[in-house]
Amino acid sequence: MAQLVKREGLAIAVESAGTAAYHVGERPDRRTIATAKLHGVELPSRARKFSADDFARFELVLAMDTNNRDDLLRLAPDGAAQAKVLLLRDFESGAGPDASVPDPYYGEQEGFEEVFQICERACTGLLAHVRREYEL
Repeated sequence: MAQLVKREGLAIAVESAGTAAYHVGERPDRRTIATAKLHGVELPSRARKFSADDFARFELVLAMDTNNRDDLLRLAPDGAAQAKVLLLRDFESGAGPDASVPDPYYGEQEGFEEVFQICERACTGLLAHVRREYEL
């Protein structure tokens, strides 16, 4: 998403965070980095844990799957914060309701490519939504 935003010349903050602290401070999985690099995408970030304070910092809070969405909804301090929580695939045309991004971690390299393609489609839809919603 950050690369799409940069390519479009927009000033939109894009961050990634997990709902658990398992990998705080670590770089993405080497297979994720390799797949992104094949598509010209750099992943310089390090893992961090999402906090309740993040709801005040962002207009949208996107989850990769329904379990993480439910964790975020429980963390939300109020209804306005809960309304910001959506699934990433909500923005992918034809994905269907409650569609999750699959976790490729325990699979083969092809799973990382599949996830990249899903995220790229969803982020393209998200960018179109943001442009319409915020008249950018």
